[in-house]
Order: sequence, then C-alpha cells, then structure tokens
Amino acid sequence: MPTIKDQQSRAMTLQFALCAFVLALAFAGCQQEQRQEEVVLALPPDSATVAVSSDYAAQAIEAAGGLDAWTKTKEMRFMCVVTLYQPDGSYYLSEQRYAVYPWSNSIQISAVEPQGTSVWQLSRGQFDVLQGSGQIDELSAAVPSRCLAEAILNIVTAPARFLDASARFVRQDSAVKIQGQWYYPIEKATKSGILSGEHMAKAIFYQNRDNSLIDLLHVACTETGKSLAVRGYDYDQIEKGGLLVPTRIEVFTTDGQGGSQTRLVKIDCHKARAAK
Repeated sequence: MPTIKDQQSRAMTLQFALCAFVLALAFAGCQQEQRQEEVVLALPPDSATVAVSSDYAAQAIEAAGGLDAWTKTKEMRFMCVVTLYQPDGSYYLSEQRYAVYPWSNSIQISAVEPQGTSVWQLSRGQFDVLQGSGQIDELSAAVPSRCLAEAILNIVTAPARFLDASARFVRQDSAVKIQGQWYYPIEKATKSGILSGEHMAKAIFYQNRDNSLIDLLHVACTETGKSLAVRGYDYDQIEKGGLLVPTRIEVFTTDGQGGSQTRLVKIDCHKARAAK
C-alpha cells in the first residue's frame, strides 16, 4: 500500500509532466505561428490574377524585368556595404544585410556594429526593432532608421508598388527635368479607409523618360518632417532572366525643386539572390 509520501511524490511528478506538456504545446504553437507568418510574408501573387492598371505601370514593370519575373519572386536578399556620411565630411562604413519581401511591402535590415547587432523590420508600414538598438550612432539624424528602411524598400520594389491595392497613383502628363534627366512624376498616396500606421509613407516616384525605370523617388520622412531623395544606379538582373534591381542606392536631402542636395547614405550591394 503506497504511503502518503509516495502519493505526494506521484502527484508532483504528474504536475511536472503536465506543465512540461503544456509548455511544449505552447512553444510548438508559437513556432507554427512564426512559420505561418514567414510563409505569408514571402507569398507572391498568382500572375494570372495580377492586373496592371496603367500603361506607365506596365512599362515600369517591363523595364525592371517583366511581370512574370516579379510575380515569381517572393524574396530578395542583399549583402551591402553602407557608407554613412557625417556632417564634418568624414564617413562611417557599415555592412548590412537586407531581406526584401516585395509582395508584403516588407524589409528586414540587420547590421553588426561595435555596439552590437541591430535588426529592424518595416512591414506594411509598421516599424519594429527586433534586436539591439533602433538607431546606428553614425546614421545621420536626417535619416532615422525607419526612413532608411522606407527608402530602400521603395526604390528596390518600385515596380511591385504599382500593384499595391492599398495605394493610388497619379502620373503627370508632362515630364520634368531633374539634374539633366527627364522624368515623369508619379505621386503615390494611400487610399482612404486605410488606418494610420498600416500604410507606407507618402512618396513620389520618378519614371525615367528614356528607359521607363523608376530610378528616383522622394519619400516623406515622418520623423523629420522632410523628404529624402532616393536614387537607384547600376541596375542589374539578380539572376539570368530575372528582375532588375539597383546595385547602388544613394539617399540625399532635397531642395524645393525636386533636386538632390547633400548625400547622406550610399549603399553598394555586392551580393544578391532571389527566392521563388
């Protein structure tokens, strides 16, 4: 016949096993939820259901590799060297990695700095610091972390933005000349009914009149109340027959006429790959 002490020991063992089982279920559930979120983030649209609403949008998409290449790409990853220019004329180098999800309007930025690793995420207009500091010390006050993420995401995924159902676009009929190049300004605004914090910053895309690429944009930086000019250079295919993206990105302050002034950030990407 078991003693009272034996019964208490068995009860404690059962309680421990039950707690461990509940914790295991909770952990598995969290992992499953995280995996599901990643799958949703990376999910591209079905090319058969995609409708391009305007000729200029179709031209921009075609110039950057074509609709088929874009709809087959669920994720892009870049390894880049980032030059942060300082007010005294010096500069600071940072190596950063970008994971870009064009069809969820999302980017994740990771940087290993002397003060530790920082990971930021901008997803559907929501900016989060996933690890470390929310700002690199050497990053100019004119380019807060969120604004840098907005700049990179918009210039890299400009063709996909024209298929964003939450935004509307209006292109001017006449071209404007900006620093020797002719562009058609395309204004982007969020459609009414989209809640604050669920959309990206207002932006003006500039479509190159010669090649139809969107290689210049102005994006509003809500933290500073000013706009930044973002330029893409040296467009290249991520892979043979794939989409085209800028391998160099530069961020500037802007003047009142749409021109670029002081260079704040230069990004040179030396490795890029796409996931389908």
